[in-house]
Amino acid sequence: MPETLSAWERVLLARNPARPHTQDYVADLISGFVELHGDRRFGDDPALLGGIGTFRGRAVVVVGHRKGANTQENLAHNFGMPRPEGYRKALRLMQHAEKFGMPLIAFVDTPGAEPGIGSEERGQAVAIAENLLALASLRVPTLAVVIGEGGSGGALAISVADRILMLENAIYAVASPEACATILWKDVSKAPEAAATMRVTAADLYGFGIVDEVIPEPAPAHEQPTQTIQRVGDALERHLSELEALVHDGDTGIDALLAARYQKYRRIGRWVEETDPTRHPNGPVPSHAADQAR
Repeated sequence: MPETLSAWERVLLARNPARPHTQDYVADLISGFVELHGDRRFGDDPALLGGIGTFRGRAVVVVGHRKGANTQENLAHNFGMPRPEGYRKALRLMQHAEKFGMPLIAFVDTPGAEPGIGSEERGQAVAIAENLLALASLRVPTLAVVIGEGGSGGALAISVADRILMLENAIYAVASPEACATILWKDVSKAPEAAATMRVTAADLYGFGIVDEVIPEPAPAHEQPTQTIQRVGDALERHLSELEALVHDGDTGIDALLAARYQKYRRIGRWVEETDPTRHPNGPVPSHAADQAR
């Protein structure tokens, strides 16, 4: 993809309904997938997909936001915006992963958590907070990949992972550019300006040391879905192998994994003045991110 794309253009690509969704990644990358339903408290949430399967020879637990390819599917899946029961289902699966020693893989693609009155009445904020707490101390390797939109707490609730990966044309932010423009300027038409100011792109987030790898999209994901899914699978396999090697270290094992996770999130938001804009906690920044850092 050309590095000249604006932040807003990448926002539009991230939202393209033809991009591969979580269910597409699961179908291609996870063999023998068995979907699990329900939070054991209220019900099942079709906006959040979860289950167990095999990823390239490894038994894994998978969770992910589920969008649709058309309006009918999006209505059925609430446009990928989970309710509390969805996040509690995810929590149940996280605990399942820990109990049976299975890595957790999360596919992130949501505008945000469902903001309706019913969700608030059933404890949306608490459900998200409980997931953040669980992910921080989960004693198995965890990986998250932002495949489209990573919106606010709705994304964080399944993506506080040992490694966070992003597709080149994905976005990850505390709020949508439209919400930011409305709050700051009382003018939703300034969303493109807000997108640039918020630094929502994969290159920006890699430059900040929040994201561990940007997965290239030589062509937009919706134009090359099969190739994109395979690139994501290769990146997940590489990072999972590194995390497994850390866990299987006889001297430190899982404690080293938890310590590295703790340090990863303690570093986020820490600012140091540097004369070299290509330096950050993850190593050299891609050239396009370095340009923006200047």
